[in-house]
Amino acid sequence: MTDFSDSPRPRTSALQAVNPTLQNDTSLQLALAIAQSADDRKGSNIQILPVGDVSYLADYFVLVTGFSAVQVRAIARNIQEDVETKLHRKPLRTEGQLESSWILQDYGEVIVHIFMPEERDFYDLEAFWGHAEPIDFATLAAASEAQ
Repeated sequence: MTDFSDSPRPRTSALQAVNPTLQNDTSLQLALAIAQSADDRKGSNIQILPVGDVSYLADYFVLVTGFSAVQVRAIARNIQEDVETKLHRKPLRTEGQLESSWILQDYGEVIVHIFMPEERDFYDLEAFWGHAEPIDFATLAAASEAQ
């Protein structure tokens, strides 16, 4: 008989850390998968904004900061590859890849904004969509690690 007492406990998903009743929210699942992909490429200050109640554009925005044009492109590429591989989805459109200071990926119900710090500060989407209570991905990731 094998002793599993030293085995790590299964991690709770970031989705369960938000609210276990939201597991059927496929838009949030997509937003969290995107946030995880951005985090895998060392994206910073990852925020998920639930804008569905106040906008017809999307259910969620995912905001990410990259610190160089190369990193911004790498984050965008990783998100696209991960979402296509894991969820069989491609963005409806992608904008800003040439400039790489702000790349936007539109997945329909989730819109991803990957910014350089100056652009993120200038456009300040968190303030513009201030009525949407942001979900901080780092906090979610820490909560899911702790459980």
